[in-house]
Amino acid sequence: MTRIKCCGMTRIEDALLAARLGADAIGVVFTARSRRQVTLPRAREIVAAMPVFVDTVALFMDDDAGFVQRVIDEVQPSLLQFHGGESARWCAQFGRPFLKAIAMGEGAAALPRLRAYPQAAGLLLDGHGFGEAGGSGKVFDWSLMPGDLTQPVILAGGLRPDNVGSAVRAIQPWAVDVASGIESAPGLKDPQLLRAFIEAVRAVDVKHP
Repeated sequence: MTRIKCCGMTRIEDALLAARLGADAIGVVFTARSRRQVTLPRAREIVAAMPVFVDTVALFMDDDAGFVQRVIDEVQPSLLQFHGGESARWCAQFGRPFLKAIAMGEGAAALPRLRAYPQAAGLLLDGHGFGEAGGSGKVFDWSLMPGDLTQPVILAGGLRPDNVGSAVRAIQPWAVDVASGIESAPGLKDPQLLRAFIEAVRAVDVKHP
């Protein structure tokens, strides 16, 4: 079954709806470079509201290590996610499971970075260019993905209710990650799009378990 992460949550009601509809994880963004950034108090409220078995992921991009540690201490996310130029050693210093986002928007030049984070719990392949923030809604060339990666692959970048089924069939990723594809505005989730996205993923899972 394809796991689903709904990212860029800024409202408790959106996160709860995602959980009720069957999302496996929600993401909260802390980097100031994102339009979906949340404060620590709001993040604590969202994380505290999540039901059991729904993971919470804290997103950063080239942020200060002290700030990352503060988020860990105060918010207690299930996983960390790094979107910038952080090295494997830097990501691992917190002793917490982490996802490393790989900017696939520059094409084949991104491929060596897929092998640079052996300690990552998973690799999140996004459509933005190197150095750009995630959540851009850009689709990358899925044919670039190597078939021999040993870590779980989380597919992101421009996924929407109308194309996520094709993506799951073509790539068969461990998980899919969506932000802009289920929004009415940055950080504000559209209930109908959210429902349609999750139903589209599950429809493929039923046909190709």
